[in-house]
Amino acid sequence: MATAKKPAAKKAVAKKPAAKKAAVKKPAAKAAPAKKAAKPAAKKVAKPAAKKAAPAKKAAKPAAKKVAKPKTARKPNAAFMKPMTPSATLAAVVGSNPLPRTEVTKKVWEYIKKNKLQDEANKRNINADEKLKAVFGGKKQVSMFEMTKLISDHLK
Repeated sequence: MATAKKPAAKKAVAKKPAAKKAAVKKPAAKAAPAKKAAKPAAKKVAKPAAKKAAPAKKAAKPAAKKVAKPKTARKPNAAFMKPMTPSATLAAVVGSNPLPRTEVTKKVWEYIKKNKLQDEANKRNINADEKLKAVFGGKKQVSMFEMTKLISDHLK
């Protein structure tokens, strides 16, 4: 037991000089504000109150971080990557080979941009030509959000 107390005593001795150095620095830091002209006591009172409120907020944040899940790399959904066969009407636009949904959408957009079918006034709308009119169920103009829904009806 005596040997265990000696290292603890050495640690305490090692900490004391560090504490003395810190104590020497603190009066120098306090002296700098003292050189400035005396300011109203109201500001000095407000600052310590703000400091007390800040640690309470900081203490709440780490508790929330412990609950949060660790970030992981996002994996693509396999349903989007599954090749699907387009219907005959959609095949006229994208081709007849089985493609994932993402590729079908890309090819439809390529077709729209190539044939300048995007509405000039409202870019969200697509003006259908004869091939797309068959895909869109006879509609002349469709929004880009409605387009994806209508295309999915043509994939098997």
